[in-house]
Amino acid sequence: MSAFSRFTPLASALPSTVPFVGPEAIERQRGLQVKARIGANESGFGPAPSVIAAMQEQAGEIWKYNDPENHALRQALADHLGVGIDSIAIGGGIDELLGQIVRLVIEPGAPVVTSLGGYPTFNFHVTGFGGRLVTVPYANDREDLGGLLEAVKRENAPLVYFANPDNPMGSWWDAESIVAFARALPETTMLILDEAYSETGPAGSLPSIASLIELPNIVRTRTFSKAYGLAGARVGYVISTPGTARAFDKIRNHFGMNRLATVAALAALKDQAYLAEVVGNIHRARDRIAGIAKANNLLPLASATNFVAIDAGRDGTYARAIVDGLMQHGVFIRMPGIAPLNRCIRVSVGPEADMALFEKALPQVLKSLD
Repeated sequence: MSAFSRFTPLASALPSTVPFVGPEAIERQRGLQVKARIGANESGFGPAPSVIAAMQEQAGEIWKYNDPENHALRQALADHLGVGIDSIAIGGGIDELLGQIVRLVIEPGAPVVTSLGGYPTFNFHVTGFGGRLVTVPYANDREDLGGLLEAVKRENAPLVYFANPDNPMGSWWDAESIVAFARALPETTMLILDEAYSETGPAGSLPSIASLIELPNIVRTRTFSKAYGLAGARVGYVISTPGTARAFDKIRNHFGMNRLATVAALAALKDQAYLAEVVGNIHRARDRIAGIAKANNLLPLASATNFVAIDAGRDGTYARAIVDGLMQHGVFIRMPGIAPLNRCIRVSVGPEADMALFEKALPQVLKSLD
């Protein structure tokens, strides 16, 4: 089928790809029904009842555009974090914000440092804006801070991406090491510190806001998609210095935020008791997944996120066979895409029914592969 003839050379050279294959696409392609949706790092525990009630109450206001300045949510987040409102920028999930950061910083051909096997949507944005990816392998299943710093200096890179806790391995670094890494970067290198899983990590894994807030080359990205249970609402935010945060106003879609999603985020932020309950559920479900893995002679890796990476003990072909086999039972999970990380499968936490179906299906799949 023919396409428009005057796309830019960059756009014409890019593949038409989606970084993640969603469970809906798998259902369409394979004619299977997802019964346990535990592969996309969502929260099967859902948002707080107070959040649902707030959205229902405000549903009739959906005819209005959202406030293009996102003032109420920025102020609520600023109060929650103890920063000024001008240090907060809002976007449609971290994925959208990553694209905006790349657009702000990267010119065609510029080197961008990230981890080999790290979050693929970031790579998608870098490639889409013509950047050149410089990748650093993981070390002991977590991102290599020393290797990332060396690559930044070697390449004189204007941008480096680091997630803590990490996706796809669930590993983490302590706050002291992260702050030391951030402060060791050249002032001309922006660090994206992706903290999507900030609520689920252990004590000591999250740098304080005060420890980095004065550095204009540090942007911390957080989201309501994980512990708050609002993945479908698409609400993310950036924490940085006022000057850096204001730069997003130059390029963002000012009417891009959904009005009811903003209502949901405000209500979720108020309901910290529910957040604490969900975090407890996440910790228990992580233990449950680890126990199921061990019972089947697989090795669960320690996790600070809302998923558990499980070492299947062989290679990517074997891990893929487990993923595909589980889908035959209606259990949707994922796996890292790059060797040697792809020896693992990755199971998101979920409610009891999902965990029970995974527990039942896994030994059947493993037996069929032996």
